[in-house]
Amino acid sequence: MQKLYYPEDKLPLSRLIPMGMQHVVAMFGATVLAPILMGFNPQTAIFFSGAGTLIFIAITRAKVPSYLGSSFAFIGPVLAVTGGMAENIPYALSGIAGAAALYAVAAAVTMKYGPKWVDRLMPPVVTGAVVALIGLNLSSSAVANFFNQDFSLQTHGDALRLLVACVTFVVAASVSIYLKGFMRLLPILTGVVAGYVLSLALGIVDLASLEAIRQAPWAGLPPFVAPVFSFKAILVIAPVFVVLVAENKGHIEAISGFMKRDLNPHLGRAYLGDAVATFVSAMGGGTPQTTYAENMGVMAITRVFSVYNFIAAACIALLLGLCPKFGAVIQSIPAPVLGGVTVILYGLIAIMGIKIWLDAKVDFCSHKNLIIAGSSIIISTGLGVKGFTAGGMNIAGIAFGTVLAVVMNLVLSFGGKDRDADRQDAEACG
Repeated sequence: MQKLYYPEDKLPLSRLIPMGMQHVVAMFGATVLAPILMGFNPQTAIFFSGAGTLIFIAITRAKVPSYLGSSFAFIGPVLAVTGGMAENIPYALSGIAGAAALYAVAAAVTMKYGPKWVDRLMPPVVTGAVVALIGLNLSSSAVANFFNQDFSLQTHGDALRLLVACVTFVVAASVSIYLKGFMRLLPILTGVVAGYVLSLALGIVDLASLEAIRQAPWAGLPPFVAPVFSFKAILVIAPVFVVLVAENKGHIEAISGFMKRDLNPHLGRAYLGDAVATFVSAMGGGTPQTTYAENMGVMAITRVFSVYNFIAAACIALLLGLCPKFGAVIQSIPAPVLGGVTVILYGLIAIMGIKIWLDAKVDFCSHKNLIIAGSSIIISTGLGVKGFTAGGMNIAGIAFGTVLAVVMNLVLSFGGKDRDADRQDAEACG
């Protein structure tokens, strides 16, 4: 049995650096993609992801292992405010700050009265569905990177990219399953390095990316942007905090299950850590922050939950934010390499949701539970990264599915427990 490292366990610096780098690689694709889609600067987003993670660890008193990165739930509302124009980003930042303020209120309520209100609003059937739909919602992007956007194999170039993705996947999986000792704790980083080296040998790495590495300076501050107050932006963006409440609750449940340690007593501080990190990021032009499922996947596969891992990752992210050349190297990683590792990570996230159901003994003989979990997952997965657009406003599939699960649970629970219906469901289930 592979050793499990708890949040308080310390690791030597020689191990922390590569393991922290592994977490940076795991979060990098999504943390860079989200600001690009919203029109924010990726270097600034990376910088604030490192700062936000350190804030989170400090506020949770190093009890909750998590990495904070750019939230996809805000993409639709932010674009609704900015219209895709960079000059409107300061207004969107005020909306993000508003969401952080409401999130902090939820944190204060949780810290004062405990997590029971969250449990009633989001029982295991909801939190499990939220975690599972995150992995499944992202599956299309992982598979697209593994093959290509058309999911087809037609040219020699397609075959080479598929080869790179397969080698990356096999190396990462083999390291996790067959190796022993320290190397077994670095499956994602090892897979990415192997895939990148093969990509260089096959000429798959984009020449423009290599030129960008050459021209990028070694040091430089990210471009900071201050928010500008906009009541309209706050009305549009601030309500997204509900999605973060559900996501973070699901993440806490998943990590608790893998560690066999209940982290719910720290839920209020985890909310506050997210909220403060998001507010600080908004003050400087960064993206809204959320605990990252990708890094939960790394924890699940390595069984290393030490917060020192994330301190190392946060420091590396801060250096990336201050070192454009290092950032350019990470951004040059070809899509097939990312596809090879994200297939593993997103699959683990989906399984985490199922594990939440199993650990909580969710009754799927209940028609209510079947409808809540099944409908939210299917609709969210069907929407995918593209999301749902209404009146010119786009809502990400993860956000839509999360809100749907919460709302369905409230609506279908109205009037209390129908004991006769539950008895009939149990009898039908056998």
